[in-house]
Amino acid sequence: MQGLYLYCLRERAGGCLAVSANGIDGKGEVLTFPFRDLEAVVSSVSLQEFDSAEIQRKAQDDLCWIKEKSITHEKVIEQAMRQNGEVLSVIPMRFGTIFKDKPSLEGVLDKEYLKIEDTLERIRGKQEWSVKVYLIEREQFEQTVKEGSESVKEKEEEVASLPEGMAFFMEEELKEIIAKEARKKLSDFVTGLFDRLAKHSAASVKNRILQKELTGKREPMVLNSAHLVHEKETGNFIAEIGDLKREIRARGFCLEYSGPWPAYSFTSL
Repeated sequence: MQGLYLYCLRERAGGCLAVSANGIDGKGEVLTFPFRDLEAVVSSVSLQEFDSAEIQRKAQDDLCWIKEKSITHEKVIEQAMRQNGEVLSVIPMRFGTIFKDKPSLEGVLDKEYLKIEDTLERIRGKQEWSVKVYLIEREQFEQTVKEGSESVKEKEEEVASLPEGMAFFMEEELKEIIAKEARKKLSDFVTGLFDRLAKHSAASVKNRILQKELTGKREPMVLNSAHLVHEKETGNFIAEIGDLKREIRARGFCLEYSGPWPAYSFTSL
């Protein structure tokens, strides 16, 4: 039995949808289902193969399948965002959003129509940019913290004045003071980066910090943010990123950015 896999919703564009890839199953053609002034980007899939329970099972047992399908899902959304040289407002759907037929899809679109319209209005003319910051020189950062902290200097002077036996125990306390100060400085530093980028964004969010197993990097991630940037502000946003990259590199950090993306972090249907 066949159903409809939903990739995204977008403004009514007209013309043909230019998507070079096949659908999520590697066979079905990607099509648009018009509804009022919207278009649902869909393809036909086997309800048995893409049943929610089956997807959950494969998420546990077949990560390669999940990765392959997720890439196809994102590729279709990104191509749906670009039509005839234009960038359209697109609401991405979560991976695995499936309807048994057109009437069931139409029923949901009708029920959620006002919410969909509000969301499209909010993201119209804007795209998402991703910014990730890594701490590549921890020792350098902690040394900077030590040199600039009065409490650390006071504790160091206290330790230096003590007999060797007592100094050993105080050194452990000193390490904790430095670590605490470093955590505070790092939090303030990251907040400052985020705020500078947010000034050029219509909306900004901090996403969860990814562990090294997911980033594939040895260095810890300290900021994972998404920014909804208006097309007219993109140049200023990129310029600010360039300034930040140069500034923080000297302090032992690395900044990476990517985009523009569909507004994954700013839509929730």
